[in-house]
Amino acid sequence: MRRVPLYSRSARNRPAAQASSSAAVHAAAVPGVRLRVAAILNRNARKLQAGGAIVLVVLVAVLTSRMIVNAPITQRDIEAAVAHALETRPPLSPAVRAWQAIAPSVVRVRALGAESADGDNAEGNVGTGVVIVDNGTILTNLHVVAGAERLRVEFADGQVSDATVIALEPQQDLAVLRAKTIPDDLKPATMRSTQDLAVGDHVVAIGFPFGIGPSVSSGVVSGLRREFRSPEGKRVLTNLIQFDAAANPGNSGGPLVTADGEVVGIVTAIMNPTEQRVFVGIGFAVPIETAAGSVGMSPF
Repeated sequence: MRRVPLYSRSARNRPAAQASSSAAVHAAAVPGVRLRVAAILNRNARKLQAGGAIVLVVLVAVLTSRMIVNAPITQRDIEAAVAHALETRPPLSPAVRAWQAIAPSVVRVRALGAESADGDNAEGNVGTGVVIVDNGTILTNLHVVAGAERLRVEFADGQVSDATVIALEPQQDLAVLRAKTIPDDLKPATMRSTQDLAVGDHVVAIGFPFGIGPSVSSGVVSGLRREFRSPEGKRVLTNLIQFDAAANPGNSGGPLVTADGEVVGIVTAIMNPTEQRVFVGIGFAVPIETAAGSVGMSPF
């Protein structure tokens, strides 16, 4: 079966309004409710734990409304209230939603030199990549893999594989890898056009800064159509996404994603006026149209 990349043209989703907490005060006037609620909470503690205080507020509010109209509370009412409370728990934060969506597609990339190419435990230069096709096709930065004698990628489930370079785009600092072995349930990332990306939109950067990770950092798009010149002056990248989610050495090649976990860019550079290779608040990503298009994979 032909493997194809995933794309999204959906409009931005906005988080729904959170439920009001005023019901908690109203419920306090009906002491009998709390005893009835306690038993059901104990039986459903594990499920309710994720919802937090707002779940309890909704549960109490539903039961209280029954008592106000003098209707008897049955076991069915209590179970229905629990189900309703779980369905109306607070929405996940943008960073959590983004991480949960993209996590299966993020890989650690190790570029091994000649002296470490045969060592099973060799670290080598560490960067990040993102799976864009479920046959093991991975996008990363050229500077992550440049000069490597051997490449290894580690998938989200811990499986490790050798990889080969199948395409390069030096002008955009991009490389495409193909893993030799892949997990059975490998999930590719969904790529999304940056056509409606706006300054101020929430974005999340995922990678292995200083080899630690996968790590998640959250921020916003702080500029569009930016230009970056490498410290050595050897490379100029244009039409970049500027963002303020923290990125450091090791984040290179990793995905910049929306709150829905859809890839809009490949993290490629950080700006720092000093000689220290650390983040000072300005990072750059190659738009996904450019990244995928440079290797013949973009329909945008």
